[in-house]
Amino acid sequence: MNYLHTMIRVSDPAETIRFFELLGLKELRRHDHPAGRFTLIFLAAPGDEQAQIELTHNWDEKGYTGGRNFGHIAYAVDDIYAVCQRLADGGVPINRPPRDGRMAFVKTPDGISIELLQKGAPQPPAEPWASAPNIGSW
Repeated sequence: MNYLHTMIRVSDPAETIRFFELLGLKELRRHDHPAGRFTLIFLAAPGDEQAQIELTHNWDEKGYTGGRNFGHIAYAVDDIYAVCQRLADGGVPINRPPRDGRMAFVKTPDGISIELLQKGAPQPPAEPWASAPNIGSW
């Protein structure tokens, strides 16, 4: 058995792709299905194409409210502070800042939680993250 992908439904593909690009993922391929009125877009982190995210855009859907979402998607990152800063600079709220130098949570434009975990040992606590409060849910 091989892992293939995790699928999430998205209401705004461009905004969701921008979010994942800020995380460091790249689009691998895209398939439009006019008869079914949907598009499939596959993304992955460079060098880790086995772990793919499939974005499903149903053309007639106006948005999702979380009822069809699930727990979270997790990524191990080389530098949790740098990733969080890049996301924050891109306008993404850091819902659970990496106060411990180890874990943070952000959300996609459709409200799906993304867990970021520092590879290896946690980094020493550092500002502005060490004193940053949680924002909303994560």
